[in-house]
Amino acid sequence: MSHTILCGVLLAGLFLAPRECCANSQQQRPPVIPGGNLNPIHIEPIGLAELIREPKSELAVAVLRWSDDAERLAALHPVASSAALRTRLATLHGAWLIELRGLDWNSLSRPAQVDALALRTWIERRLAGLTNSAENDLRIAPLTDFAPAITDLAEALARLEPVDARACAERLAELSESVGKCRAAVESSLSAEAGNPAADLRPNPFDASRAARRVDELSAALRKWFEFYDGYDPLFSWWCEAPFEQARKDLSAYGKFLRERVAKVGEGEDDIVGDPIGAAALERALLDEWIPYTPKELVALAERQFAWCEAQMRSAAQDMGCGDDWKRALELVKQTNVEPGAQPTLIRNQTLEAIAFLRERDLIGVPALAAETWRMDMLSAESQRMNPFFLGGEAIRVAYPTDEMTHAEKRMSMRGNNPHFARAVVHHEVIPGHNLQGFMGERYNSHRRVFSTPFWGEGWALYWELLLWDKGFATTPQDRVGMLFWRMHRCARIVFSLKFHLGEMQAKECIDFLVERVGHERANAAAEVRRSFAGNYGPLYQAGYLLGGLQFMALHQEMVDSKKWTDRRFHDAVIRANSLPVELVRALFTEEPLTFDTRTQWRFAK
Repeated sequence: MSHTILCGVLLAGLFLAPRECCANSQQQRPPVIPGGNLNPIHIEPIGLAELIREPKSELAVAVLRWSDDAERLAALHPVASSAALRTRLATLHGAWLIELRGLDWNSLSRPAQVDALALRTWIERRLAGLTNSAENDLRIAPLTDFAPAITDLAEALARLEPVDARACAERLAELSESVGKCRAAVESSLSAEAGNPAADLRPNPFDASRAARRVDELSAALRKWFEFYDGYDPLFSWWCEAPFEQARKDLSAYGKFLRERVAKVGEGEDDIVGDPIGAAALERALLDEWIPYTPKELVALAERQFAWCEAQMRSAAQDMGCGDDWKRALELVKQTNVEPGAQPTLIRNQTLEAIAFLRERDLIGVPALAAETWRMDMLSAESQRMNPFFLGGEAIRVAYPTDEMTHAEKRMSMRGNNPHFARAVVHHEVIPGHNLQGFMGERYNSHRRVFSTPFWGEGWALYWELLLWDKGFATTPQDRVGMLFWRMHRCARIVFSLKFHLGEMQAKECIDFLVERVGHERANAAAEVRRSFAGNYGPLYQAGYLLGGLQFMALHQEMVDSKKWTDRRFHDAVIRANSLPVELVRALFTEEPLTFDTRTQWRFAK
């Protein structure tokens, strides 16, 4: 039978079924697609009536429009540091803030009131960020005074203005000259003695590192501009290919010079360059995240958590026959591992174990499709130098030795990703953590993904580490050590990240702290600090794990331990609320009065 005839027969069977089959629809089975022995993924009932009844916010469309308006302006001004873009965004955000304040507050539903507060917070944060970025740009302007030339070209392309190839070639040649002058001035400043005017241009490592990132951004924008015309416009290619290639090389060399010679960014522990934001900016950032605590209060809170962890570690060490020496117990745990190539199977089994644990205790709804469609990737050796442990999201990204690693690197990876450490965080990355967050976030209140915050995103996943400890998920002392190691790690993140931004700790001191206080491998500790300060994370990202987890634990105590709600009802409600500051998640569940001017006040820590 031909393929066409077979398809016709199958379709006829689906759409021209006998009437008696339709009359007995409850006994019908889903159509089976022939061809192979594949196990079909089980699709649960859609529950359309339930979806329709879900509480909805009248501001959902407005939030998406605000986000899209900002994205479209950014597309029109493709260089993020563009002064024109900052002006346009400030005007947009200001207009939205005025209209938000003008809403009839009492006519809004509770979800809409919460959205209004979240949107007000994010707009105020964006406006403050624009001011801050303008100040930072002013500091590095002498190092990047050629930036407007590239910005003008990129924005002219976004407006689809006609291009003059010969004029563009001249501008590219002038750009190379400007880059050369900037580099020469910085080189002169490095050797100038104090009092010499040339020394005034000498940048500190933080500004040099920021300038290097700006050069990378500008170089990428210039390449995109050139590639749009190159090959499509023969005259453009004839005129611009050579001067563009020279400008590209000059920008690349200048960025490398700033990074390696001035900022001294490298692979060593002494070469990690961050940018401490200071106490005032840190306190403002906490208020933006709806955290009504000072940095010093949060460091003290982390130290109290540390003390609890250390006491529990000593108890686990005693059960392992190590007396009070918890570091010896930790060393024994690190020496356990699976053979190379066997880590994916371990992670699969640990993920299935976590899902079964949740379902047996009815802790949270785990849709069948979510449980069956999570995926796994393996981290490359290069990625593990920045991220030596798991990463999560749509897929869990697993760290374990690769054949291109040195022997020492392989040992570090195996020790840091042993079965007991892994079991403590697999559920953080997959279900009920980040994978389930993404799955449910696409289905419920998806507009709130705009309000991305580590206190919800990482806090929710970390909360499950805390809750599963209380629920008895760790059944052996070795597993207790694994869970406690990561909890101490999150305590340390609060301490070293806040103290770094307060100017009280340097990067190398942060590495020492992780090694001595938590028991990290030194290479892994260095990677953690590099990720924290030289990556693309905000100043509160690392603190957001445990602090967000403690917020959810406090909310669980208020709603579940009090017998108001069950575990299942609470967790389903939280994950369906989607990304919000945890205090605003709490506002969805309580009847405390809200106004447009409500600010953070929830003191969640006991």
